[in-house]
Amino acid sequence: MGPRTPLLILFLLSWLGPLQGQQHHLVEYMERRLAALEERLAQCQDQSSRHAAELRDFKNKMLPLLEVAEKEREALRTEADTISGRVDRLEREVDYLETQNPALPCVEVDEKVTGGPGTKGKGRRNEKYDMITDCGYTISQVRSMKILKRFGGPAGLWTKDPLGPAEKIYVLDGTQNDTAFVFPRLRDFTLAMAARKASRVRVPFPWVGTGQLVYGGFLYYARRPPGGPGGGGELQNTLQLIKFHLANRTVVDSSVFPAEGLIPPYGLTADTYIDLAADEEGLWAVYATREDDRHLCLAKLDPQTLDTEQQWDTPCPRENAEAAFVICGTLYVVYNTRPASRARIQCSFDASGTLTPERAALPYFPRRYGAHASLRYNPRERQLYAWDDGYQIVYKLEMRKKEEEV
Repeated sequence: MGPRTPLLILFLLSWLGPLQGQQHHLVEYMERRLAALEERLAQCQDQSSRHAAELRDFKNKMLPLLEVAEKEREALRTEADTISGRVDRLEREVDYLETQNPALPCVEVDEKVTGGPGTKGKGRRNEKYDMITDCGYTISQVRSMKILKRFGGPAGLWTKDPLGPAEKIYVLDGTQNDTAFVFPRLRDFTLAMAARKASRVRVPFPWVGTGQLVYGGFLYYARRPPGGPGGGGELQNTLQLIKFHLANRTVVDSSVFPAEGLIPPYGLTADTYIDLAADEEGLWAVYATREDDRHLCLAKLDPQTLDTEQQWDTPCPRENAEAAFVICGTLYVVYNTRPASRARIQCSFDASGTLTPERAALPYFPRRYGAHASLRYNPRERQLYAWDDGYQIVYKLEMRKKEEEV
């Protein structure tokens, strides 16, 4: 070792003392921090134990209440099932009673016998209709209901063309409008932003009511000419039928409907004056006039020329009627109440005379307490397309032969 070694050792020993003092202070600081953490952990543990005890007490208090609530819920469910069964039984009894005397809802015997207001004026043909197809079916019951969506206002029309593409959907919103929505398929119509998927077809004259019809690539609708119903002038009692080509977007024909003093045919649908319908036999029109303001009239139209081929005075009353449709030459009128309740077919009229009142079924629609602004029958699918307070609904129908007993 050199002469400088003792000096180096003395230098190192002089620094070692302060370092040991700093380590001692650091250890004391760490011990104090750990003691504080242990105290906080103990407090947390005490609080957790207290909360757990409170939760157990709360659970013990709630379990009996939940058991009581479950028993009450089961009792309410049982009571609701019992009431539903009573309502179904009552409806079956009402159906049976009305079936025993089916003419009462739609025939006013006193007027027919006495020749009162029910008697029609001249020019009414009322001849039996000669069927041009072998269609001989009538409604047995409305089998099911499917609500597609809600689109547009409370009144409108949605339908398919029974002679056109099977998937295309036509939507006409409102009772006085000039723009129709056309959807390429039903799936596009059910989307949330359905209007973006639709093409728009604008007609030259606004339609009136919800009596429009798409048939064979044409839109048939009633137009109020200047001075038509609700206005003044020479045409205050008439409506003009328009035949509009949907592909070319042109009017191909028009005709003044040959009935004066037109009034809304349905007592619950005041905006519709002519309700057009299509079935296996072709094109029909449901209307009413002041000549007999208590009953509906039916007309068979030529879809090519809009000429009226035949007319009938039906026994179906206007009061509380909300919509109608035609199947195999038979008019079915749907009735409701105000405020709206459960709709029912309460009157039928077979233009061919094959279906007698005794054989006609008078079914209720599935449970939905709304008001039908329009009903369109599709003979290809045997379904009804309904507009119910802004909801678009499909009804599937069960059919039977007209000659079969109810």
